[in-house]
Amino acid sequence: MLNAARDLTCEAGWDQVSLAAVAARAEVSRPSVYKEFGNRAGLGRALVVRETQQFLAGVADTLYPGLPDTDACLEAAILYVLREADDQPLIRAVVTAAREGSDSLLPYLTARTDPIFDAGQNLVRNWLARRYPEQDMEAVEVAADVIVRMTISHLVLPGGEPRLTARRLATAARKLLR
Repeated sequence: MLNAARDLTCEAGWDQVSLAAVAARAEVSRPSVYKEFGNRAGLGRALVVRETQQFLAGVADTLYPGLPDTDACLEAAILYVLREADDQPLIRAVVTAAREGSDSLLPYLTARTDPIFDAGQNLVRNWLARRYPEQDMEAVEVAADVIVRMTISHLVLPGGEPRLTARRLATAARKLLR
């Protein structure tokens, strides 16, 4: 069902996805979709959670064990996010829709305090804590928050060439932590 929802979203945009269409594409009954997800919002949340988990696994692979130079490693991870988001059909569809004025799935990626946003912050916070063991946890938390929020912001509203953006964000994090 999630694969069907993903395909339909990539083809026509989330605004055009219905539970009936997902059921038809997945070749299951509509009550099965309702039973699994509750409603369209539940389906959207489950879809974005799954895609985000897969996406963050790639970020983790970039960070761990990572490059010896902390700034270069963080820059590589941010660059991975900026480039990979453009290559991932669902994330590209969500970000493109947001740029065009439709933000129906965007809140799941950006503003809601739940496993999606928290997962990115936890990943970055834990990595920063290992790289900067001398820092107090509050500084590490602030840096992780800034990195995740600014990276997501640059996905939605690109600020220029991805490599330069990644370098700037990595530099900002270093300045917060030193």
